[in-house]
Amino acid sequence: MPRFFCAHPLQAGLSLELPADTSRHIQVLRLQPGAAITLFDGRGGEYEACILQMGRHTVAARIDSHQTLERESAVYSHIVIGMPANERMDWLVEKATELGVARITPLMTAHGVLRLNAERAHKRQLHWLGIAQAACAQSGRNTLPQIDVPQSWSAWLSTLPQNDSGSRWMLSLSATTTPLNALAQTQRVVLLSGPEGGLSREEETQALERGFLPVRLGARVLRAETAPLAVLSHWL
Repeated sequence: MPRFFCAHPLQAGLSLELPADTSRHIQVLRLQPGAAITLFDGRGGEYEACILQMGRHTVAARIDSHQTLERESAVYSHIVIGMPANERMDWLVEKATELGVARITPLMTAHGVLRLNAERAHKRQLHWLGIAQAACAQSGRNTLPQIDVPQSWSAWLSTLPQNDSGSRWMLSLSATTTPLNALAQTQRVVLLSGPEGGLSREEETQALERGFLPVRLGARVLRAETAPLAVLSHWL
């Protein structure tokens, strides 16, 4: 059954005109009145629905029932990433969402090439939220990951709690790193990863002071957008 994200809060028994983005996706598939669809609003669970009316630019639907179904990872994973350039960050958001990431915090780091002012940072956040919504619709997730507004390294560091109940890992190429497969199982993890040029020596030192454990994936060096995904794949 086709699945669609709906930004409007949903509830069983409700009939409504669907948001423009959702309506456009339904129209692209050329669905007709009476067709059964699945909707989710990102707050948990999914809704069985039926198309009532198709207009030129609008779609009306009836919400029939709510299913308390979740497909979330057993591990709460928070990726803190020095933003890779071009479309690579888009690709990372899409694939990380499919793999079950709970939160993504994009950073402007010393070796990163992206520098965003407040307006552009907000626009990028909205763009990535749209990518995450589409990835949830495709993968079957009913809870959207949190996508933070891109921020500077210093701003993120200043808000990082001193104590954390979960694990803090930092992907690093230094000689003292711990192999990922040697780490104990965890229920929550904050994974710090650098951009194409990696984190600077000062940034790595500051992360170590905040309790991040340097870890490595293996003998090969992966791209900035690939390395965090390799970690997420451990918890599928």
